[in-house]
Order: sequence, then structure tokens, then C-alpha cells
Amino acid sequence: MLRRGEQPWRTTRARALRENQTSAEAKLWQRLRNRQLCGLKFVRQLPIADYFADFACREAQVVVEIDGVTHATVSETLSDTARELALRQEGYRVFRVSNTDVYDNIVGVLEALAAFAAAAPHLNPLPQRVKSTLGERE
Repeated sequence: MLRRGEQPWRTTRARALRENQTSAEAKLWQRLRNRQLCGLKFVRQLPIADYFADFACREAQVVVEIDGVTHATVSETLSDTARELALRQEGYRVFRVSNTDVYDNIVGVLEALAAFAAAAPHLNPLPQRVKSTLGERE
């Protein structure tokens, strides 16, 4: 496993990806940052293996990937499968969500993500802050 700062190009690339996030990423990030979801710490554009995860929670070993319309093509599906396999080999479970779901059903996405994260076998039960975080409607 690489230590922080061992590959400066990764840090530069992660920063660039954070600065140029999609609108769906920005919307979801506003609901994940500062431990808003079940007290879990999520980070953006975490380098894992040869990839950069849209969002990751190290504690729950969960990666969140937001898929746009291009992810329906055969080549993108194959690429996503290879990516998911690499992330799994690093010990992460992958939670995929579409741009449309983020835009149209952010509360449902957060509820599903909270359940997915809670299913991690090595985690203690999640704090009870779930209701206050997920009770908001947009």
C-alpha cells in the first residue's frame, strides 16, 4: 500500500478531479461531507489501485461510483467491471448509482447507501444519526 505523498502525480490528479467534479458528484458530496451520513467519513477522488474512487469511506470499505449515461455502453460496462474487480481486490465494496438517481432521488440514494455501508461485516452498528440525516427532503 502506498503512503501519502509517495506518488505526487496521484495527489495532483486527485486534486484536479475534485476541482472538476460533475454536478451529480457535487450534489452527493454536499450530503456526504463532514460525516453527515451515519457519522461515516467519506473522501473524494481517493486513489485506490490504478483508479480514483468518486467517493470512498475507508471505515466501511465502501466506494461510491456515480455513473453517467456513457456507462451503458458495452466498452464502459467492461471498463466498470475491471474497475470494480480491482477495487474489490483492495478490500472495497462498490456502490453504484446513476446521475439520474442523484438528481431525482437523493434521499433514496442516501438511504440505500446507509444500508449498504451498514452491511459491512467488520463495522459496529451505525450511530442513530441516520434518521436526522435522511429525514430531509429536497
